[in-house]
Amino acid sequence: MRIFAGITGASGSIYAGRLLRALEQQGHETTACFSDAAIEVLLSEGEGAVTAGDPGARDAAMELFARRHRLGELMDHVTLPGRMGDAFASGSFLADAAVICPCSMSTLACIASGVTRNLIHRVADVMLKESRPLLLVPRETPLSQVHLRNMLELNRAGAGIIPAMPAFYHQPETIEDLADFVAGKVLDFLGIEHELFARWEGPA
Repeated sequence: MRIFAGITGASGSIYAGRLLRALEQQGHETTACFSDAAIEVLLSEGEGAVTAGDPGARDAAMELFARRHRLGELMDHVTLPGRMGDAFASGSFLADAAVICPCSMSTLACIASGVTRNLIHRVADVMLKESRPLLLVPRETPLSQVHLRNMLELNRAGAGIIPAMPAFYHQPETIEDLADFVAGKVLDFLGIEHELFARWEGPA
């Protein structure tokens, strides 16, 4: 599949890392786009000494992210949020799906209202107008009426909403296990087979 992956400024970059790793391992053609706020989150959630204002902070953050999640090809498949002429920005480019993970409430609001401020917003808008799969993974709590209303509007418009809410019935042992559950739910939505978590089979 040809997939666009938007990573925005919500906490939970690990969800994006586990998802991108699973897609890479299965050989899907994935292009990642990190918003400016996402870069700040990557740096705050990583172990690097780089800060958002440093020269080269964007590349340093993405390289740290790629190493942490063992993404061998990530840096070869990254586009910039300001690159509005990117192929994914056009409906004539036959993308199979777009995922925004994690999805900030600001990004959610822009998409719900049809506001295009960067490439991630534009790609989401394209997927909706072309009736192609768009999946949003919001990560925020608690949720206000504004957040809930925007999610409802997007779901009505055709987007899938999978909040970053890991389950525990598969008896996770690590933080990665929890993140894999969410990544697996994204893959389920896209119709991609995986073994990221043990499925519920009912009582023994």
